[in-house]
Amino acid sequence: MTGSKSAFPFAGARSRQDGIAGAVKRICDFAAALLVLILISPLFLFIALAIRITMGSPVLFRQRRPGFREKIFTLYKFRTMDERKDARGNLLPDQERLTGIGKLVRSLSLDELPQLFNVLSGDLSLVGPRPLLIEYLDRYEPEQRKRHLVRPGITGWAQINGRNAITWEQKFAYDIYYVEHWSLVLDLKILAMTVWKVLKREGISQEGEATMEKFKGSRIS
Repeated sequence: MTGSKSAFPFAGARSRQDGIAGAVKRICDFAAALLVLILISPLFLFIALAIRITMGSPVLFRQRRPGFREKIFTLYKFRTMDERKDARGNLLPDQERLTGIGKLVRSLSLDELPQLFNVLSGDLSLVGPRPLLIEYLDRYEPEQRKRHLVRPGITGWAQINGRNAITWEQKFAYDIYYVEHWSLVLDLKILAMTVWKVLKREGISQEGEATMEKFKGSRIS
């Protein structure tokens, strides 16, 4: 891959989130994110302090990701890995750099909390397909790029149906289902199920991976 990407093939397409229902979703996202940030501010500060003491700066992990209609934005998370390198100066695998506090924060999905600021800015929704790496854009099948017809989310239909324990093809199929069947009721169902999944700590990672293996291209023929 050269890193260049073709134009978004659904630039003129509309989704179920266009119009009044989508506007209501955006208002609910903003209000809920602001309320949660206010309520959890002590926890937020405690996690930030714990990371600062155990790993140093920076406290936040920042990465550019494609969002709504593949517009690039900066995603925020709490940092969970250190910068340990091998003898050649290369970063060790993610699983080896995951710290003790990082494992705990990830197991409870608390590393996602800074993304509430992304929700306030409008780059994320509370519910939607997860924003993935920019390098994956050239690897999608055309149908899979429909996941960018809606705002990405902190949680989504794929996250409550296996999260990182399912294949990439299954993950994308769940994303497209969400785009094509979205409703406010479905969002509420996903939010409720997300709480249950977090408490059960299901699907956090694939075996031997900090999260899951990188997407190298669809195996769909």
